[in-house]
Amino acid sequence: MKDALRDTLQQVLEKYTHKKGVSLPKDFEIELIPSKDPSHGDLSTPLAFKLAKLVKEKPAQVADDLVLFLEKEVEGGKGKLVERCEVAGQGFINFFLPAARLTEALVEIHKKDSHFGKSDFGKGKKVLIEFVSANPTGPLTIAHGRQAAVGDSIARILQATGHEINTEYYLNDAGRQMNLLGASLWARYKEALGTPTPLPEEGYQGEYLKDIAARLIQAKKESLLKEKAEKAIDFCRQFAASEIMEGIKKDLADMRVAFDHYFKESSLYEKASVERALHFLKDCNFLYESEGALWFRSTAFGDDKDRVVKKSSGEYTYLAPDIAYHRYKFERGFNWLINLWGPDHHGYILRLKAACQALGHDPKEVDIRIVQLTTLYRKGEPVRMSTRAGEFVTLRELIDEVGVDATRFFFLLRRIESHLDFDLDLAKEQSDENPVYYLQYAYARISSILDFAKKKVDSHCNLERLGEAEELDLIKKLQEYPDVLIQSAQALEPYRVVDYLRELAAQFHKFYALHRVVTEDEELTKARLLLVDGVRIVLRNGLTTLGVSHPEKM
Repeated sequence: MKDALRDTLQQVLEKYTHKKGVSLPKDFEIELIPSKDPSHGDLSTPLAFKLAKLVKEKPAQVADDLVLFLEKEVEGGKGKLVERCEVAGQGFINFFLPAARLTEALVEIHKKDSHFGKSDFGKGKKVLIEFVSANPTGPLTIAHGRQAAVGDSIARILQATGHEINTEYYLNDAGRQMNLLGASLWARYKEALGTPTPLPEEGYQGEYLKDIAARLIQAKKESLLKEKAEKAIDFCRQFAASEIMEGIKKDLADMRVAFDHYFKESSLYEKASVERALHFLKDCNFLYESEGALWFRSTAFGDDKDRVVKKSSGEYTYLAPDIAYHRYKFERGFNWLINLWGPDHHGYILRLKAACQALGHDPKEVDIRIVQLTTLYRKGEPVRMSTRAGEFVTLRELIDEVGVDATRFFFLLRRIESHLDFDLDLAKEQSDENPVYYLQYAYARISSILDFAKKKVDSHCNLERLGEAEELDLIKKLQEYPDVLIQSAQALEPYRVVDYLRELAAQFHKFYALHRVVTEDEELTKARLLLVDGVRIVLRNGLTTLGVSHPEKM
């Protein structure tokens, strides 16, 4: 319906601009916005405001002219596209759609089923989404959990809108933190064998290392004590990383998150990718030496100061392998890189975008988003968390307490760059107050209605019987779903889908409270079964896109 109106408006624009002797910009878009107030019609467009600057006339006059063109384009009785259109405010054009055209959406939803909402909006975009990427130095925390839910949902949304998607976990298996992990496990290993050994300064203190030390003893007995400390610590580093990574992958799988690739940082050194990337930048005159260190001229690309890539000691900074890694991302043919990082990386954004620009890429091809932290609440009080002594709430503990559906859904309730308050008690509550329960209950209720009706949903029914305000409001809301997915893809914000589904469920519950679906009126029953099945399909498609289940019984 919206596509048909947009096509008609495109034809109107061609005639209007030809008359005015102007040309539209190549990137000119026709916006159609669902009206929140029924008195303002079903759809609205700010088209006249955009054209006013082009033709140098007032928006209201442009809107009046467009309506005249439009009325000639859409007039004609049966199956007409627009009931009427009118100018509102200073130049908005409101469209009132015929009920008969509105109900046609139900036939489309029934026909497309699981494909309803999908589009080719992102065709030609090859996207690599990197997220979570937690160092294998400990279990996943709730901060990583939110990144996992957000990243996986964005990937699903982009895939539904026609983008070619790959997901990647950057595995930092080299560097100082991993060496500290090895030294920490070495200390726990010796301690467990009767030789108390202090942890290294800034070492890892979590209880999980004692468990890993116990498994290390099972595997190696006391044999590591006979090795030189350097060799033993290196083995401990590899053993700990492998054990921790296995647990991370298990937690992610239970969160319904799967990665296409796990990329090891160490491979960048093994294949000399870091050296090659820095040579490239040096040849482009973007590197220089000062005070014995090697610097990247990042201020040439908008950073507030130049950055060291190689210290005077010969050790690489974090930026050096990141430059090589992102160069390799582009070499693989991706033309849109999306990185989801934690708040501690906020100051790192400009330098990495500068590096990508220095490598010869458009900075618009690199999207770096900060996924803000989450505070857990129990009985209205924040749950204490401290990573200083190795004490923290793990993602596994959260999943075990509230379940996967609530974990994923609650992590998506807000904008990703907004701090999130996670109410543990609400997440476990089976009531309308719990947003995920509210949606799943709507789906289960519709499944029960369809089962009770004992009739096959038939799209060949008399849709003219659907005329109640609540019925038409539901249909209008169902039609919004494809656009909501596109808007969510453009903004990289899954919460938009969450908000839409909550509104859809609320409208369904309102309809159900006022109108019976299965009645003695056969024709009305058939039409309403098609309507509620349309709601079922969109709820299912939306929940699936968010990685949340849709049980038929609750």
